[in-house]
Amino acid sequence: MSSPKIVEGVFGERYLQYPKSISSAQLLRDVQQAFDPSKLFAPWLHAEKTIRNRELASQRQRRRHKRIQVKVGHGGTLDPMATGVLIVGVGQGTKFLQNFLDCTKTYEATVLFGAATDTYDVLGKILSKAPYAHVTRTVVKEALKKFRGPIRQRPPLYSALRMDGKRLYEYAREGKEIPREIQERPVTTESLEICEWLPGGSHKYAWPSEEAAEEEKSVADKVLHVGISLGQAKREARSAHDPLDADDNSGKKRRRESEAEDEELITTNPTAKRQEISPEPIMSGALQEAAKVNDEGLSAAISPTAGTQMSSGEQMLEDGPPAAKLSMTVTSGFYVRSLCHDLGQAVGSLGIMSELVRTRQGNFQLGQNVLEYEDLRRGEDVWAPKVEFMLDEWQKNLAARLDNDPLSGNEPVRSG
Repeated sequence: MSSPKIVEGVFGERYLQYPKSISSAQLLRDVQQAFDPSKLFAPWLHAEKTIRNRELASQRQRRRHKRIQVKVGHGGTLDPMATGVLIVGVGQGTKFLQNFLDCTKTYEATVLFGAATDTYDVLGKILSKAPYAHVTRTVVKEALKKFRGPIRQRPPLYSALRMDGKRLYEYAREGKEIPREIQERPVTTESLEICEWLPGGSHKYAWPSEEAAEEEKSVADKVLHVGISLGQAKREARSAHDPLDADDNSGKKRRRESEAEDEELITTNPTAKRQEISPEPIMSGALQEAAKVNDEGLSAAISPTAGTQMSSGEQMLEDGPPAAKLSMTVTSGFYVRSLCHDLGQAVGSLGIMSELVRTRQGNFQLGQNVLEYEDLRRGEDVWAPKVEFMLDEWQKNLAARLDNDPLSGNEPVRSG
């Protein structure tokens, strides 16, 4: 009589975080809650119990209070306001998740022009506003050229990167000074295109209504480099491009989405020139509470600000700021929020990320080979056949790779 089939490996799941505020950790708990009592993973749990019973007494003693559960993990968190693909490892599949941290990812992101925030997205506080009447599809398309290929990018302050063993967002929340400036780091943009141009008044996106305090704005100019290159970028954008674009004046109502993420360490270059550190805290005050979200997925703290008079004497268009939907494939460590921020300055304005979707990670792609999050709530009869199929496919692909290159896998595949 053959042993019960043990299923484990890696699969993709459609991650619905924003605006539902489901963290990556919570999604794993939901997965585990569905998997633990299921028939599909009963053989895996039985095998795990058998393994523990064979352990030495000292090992059993250490784990005596640890409940036996289906082992799950994910292959990289998503940005706090992102949706899209989240890689989930099950059993021995968790040992391969590092491969997905290092692989390329594809995102769809929407950048809204004319404002900068402390978080580089619509959930933050306004640090500065800038004219945007000159920002057209042509201007943006031309500016994207400088962000393709190998580039250097400065991560946001509100990120999970570590500095001296502490995450950057923890410094911000506690109002503590960052030990040194956040350094730019190398990343690669394999492809970057504008998918859709959204003229002012033709989309749902709007700036946050809450502005940062004056001391926060002053510090942000030093630390986040808001506005440092605004004047120069504005002159370059206007001299290089015609500010009028025939496409930009016709606007049909459209909408869309985007993405970004947190990972890896910040290190100091010991040979770098010593930099002056301001005696002021890098970021003061606590992290703002998460914005309340209405049924349409829009932050309750977001409101239109059309017609605002700029300090330069230029008036913004009554229809409000334009937005652009971008599609990109990038390497590990890339921050879409930073791209939106930097692109805003590159076109002689400012920019914030308004929506983000991870459409692909590795070989898992939306609409092709991912489990819908809602399937977990529909019961085992719905999700189990899909999960089993995806884990079987992953095992077959892994076995094929090992046959071709025995060193391509770092762990043997356990079979029933």
